[in-house]
Amino acid sequence: MVALAASLAAGTLVARQRRHAESAPGAFDYYLFNLSWAPEFCAAHAGSVASSECDPAHHLGFIVHGLWPENNDGSYPQNCGAASPVAQSTVQQMLPIVPARGLIQHEWARHGTCSGLAAEDYFKQIQRAYHQVQIPQEYRNPSVAITATPADIERKFAQSNHAPPGAFRVVCSRTEIDVEVCLTKELQYRECGRSLRDCNAEQITLPPVR
Repeated sequence: MVALAASLAAGTLVARQRRHAESAPGAFDYYLFNLSWAPEFCAAHAGSVASSECDPAHHLGFIVHGLWPENNDGSYPQNCGAASPVAQSTVQQMLPIVPARGLIQHEWARHGTCSGLAAEDYFKQIQRAYHQVQIPQEYRNPSVAITATPADIERKFAQSNHAPPGAFRVVCSRTEIDVEVCLTKELQYRECGRSLRDCNAEQITLPPVR
């Protein structure tokens, strides 16, 4: 689980206060691309999650959690229309980077319907974002735990991607570690909105990839 500095008091992991936006599909300011550290999630939910994400044969590090429409004022649209099930051919294409069938369907219904794109095109955007974002070398397949400050992780992501320093945010809880990437609708790096939450831990430890 997230290793907090000894001086960090319980309850200081404060999530941003977010609100839903009433908007038509495609009416948003930018994308929030969320990468989740699979070893942290699986360690925190050991024995309770039946997902290929936690299959030890897959040796997963950062995986895609979602590509979320976001507004500059901190609001965000959700569930913008009726969502037909994602075609199985698309699901199969997405499983290597979103290794949970239920999550693929959920992301389309909750976030993809607000993108203004057809399902196939929305998931192509996710694939483009995933292959565009360069994971710093030390975080690609570590065999030992890595301890770092959130600011260090953000800085290394920005350097690896030649991106603005404010385009990356580390988000943490006691069970999850995520890196959020702020992208324009054309998937160019941009500064994140100030309303986005941050990880307030002095240090976090990423469990190794198994």
